[in-house]
Amino acid sequence: MTLKTPTHKGHVIVVSNEKGGTGKSTISMHLAITLLQEGYSVATVDLDGRQGTLSKYIENRKKYCRTKNIDLPTPASFTYAPQEDLSLLNASKENINNRIEELSREYDAVIIDTPGTKNYLFEEAHKHADTLITPMSDSLIDLNVMADIDFASSTIGKPGHYANFIWEVKKKMAIENRGYLNWIVVGNKTSTYNSKNKNLVFEYLEKLGKLFGFRFTPGLKDRIIYKELFLMGLTVLDMQHPKLQMKMTMSHLAAKREVKSIAEFICPEE
Repeated sequence: MTLKTPTHKGHVIVVSNEKGGTGKSTISMHLAITLLQEGYSVATVDLDGRQGTLSKYIENRKKYCRTKNIDLPTPASFTYAPQEDLSLLNASKENINNRIEELSREYDAVIIDTPGTKNYLFEEAHKHADTLITPMSDSLIDLNVMADIDFASSTIGKPGHYANFIWEVKKKMAIENRGYLNWIVVGNKTSTYNSKNKNLVFEYLEKLGKLFGFRFTPGLKDRIIYKELFLMGLTVLDMQHPKLQMKMTMSHLAAKREVKSIAEFICPEE
């Protein structure tokens, strides 16, 4: 795996979708552990501080390591919640921007987990993105954030609110001569069955990728193992650690292959 940025600073990866429940924290954590195991230094920034799923995941990991007296690679973690006092809003924006800039100088990779609804933290995070990862379920309804689609006539209409926002991000990057946004849409929490509905969603995402300039990969299926490992702060990449030696089923091995496949798709070998 290779992390590259045009400025030679740490690679900033923003995990984002203007919708909750798409599994952003699961993607963020597994990507962080993958990069750590590859020898990169990694910091995570949880901008959904009220819910704090990624922060809780990392705290569970630290607690598990203390309880089991085991040393597992763990990213540095920082958590922010939106400032409700409007008089402090500009100071809060400056603070988060400064923090991301500092972390990008200190770490090889900075992974930012955004809120499921657009607020100023959501918007500020995208200003720093080298790579944008958008998890999507296999629900036809969830495609609305990407585009207005008439499924009866197979017609793709105007871009959705999220796709419009990313278009504005891309335009701003071009104006600032910041290079190309590596936008990747990842199937996440998708059915383990080869259903007609899932195939239709994936078909439209492939089409939308050509229109909007993102790459699509099927990603992670909806497996119980991801929920179970969250409680211990572990990932499927940890299970064969010499001090854990957890028994891996065929489902676990398939999940590990999915994670590795996503990581290579995001940060391919040179």
